[in-house]
Amino acid sequence: MPFTILGVALLGAAAWIGTVAAPPLVADVARADDAPRPGRPPTPWLIGGSAALGGLLAPHSTLPQLTMATVLVFALVTAWSTDVLHGVVPDICTLGPLAVILSLALLHHTWTPLISALILFAPFAAAASLSKGLGMGWGDVKLATLGGAALGAPLALLLFAGASLVAVIVGRALRRGRAPIAFAPYLAAAIGMGLAVVGIL
Repeated sequence: MPFTILGVALLGAAAWIGTVAAPPLVADVARADDAPRPGRPPTPWLIGGSAALGGLLAPHSTLPQLTMATVLVFALVTAWSTDVLHGVVPDICTLGPLAVILSLALLHHTWTPLISALILFAPFAAAASLSKGLGMGWGDVKLATLGGAALGAPLALLLFAGASLVAVIVGRALRRGRAPIAFAPYLAAAIGMGLAVVGIL
């Protein structure tokens, strides 16, 4: 029980810090003309969902694993918030945690996270190149790559396919047409769900 409480506290705090850190991270970034319409991150839901994830993960995790989950939750919540606020995903939310995961993998002499990251990078990078950043931004590509490294390619591909479908449905329901949407929240939510699945299994 104490470790579960620690998980709730750590991931909830990481999410709160992520929502606080997001506005300063994009304050001096020029807003692109094709950026999604600015919105407001669902802060209580992000914190509550992250705390619940901590409660699910903690009983099945070691302290190093819970620490890594805390880093990932901070990155995911920050990416979600900056994309909603400003239409960008800073590299600190993607390349930082990705570097940590790959470094740990190399220390343990396993190539699986790197291979999974590359498998996810390829289709998302192709989409970004073909759309010239209009349908898929490079921040989304890096976030998908992080998801591949964290979850493994099979689970990440499945969850991101679902996230893409949900994004299309929501876009049509809101009658956005061809207007750009913030896609990072869908990817971040999918990675969070994947963390729960991987942690529990």
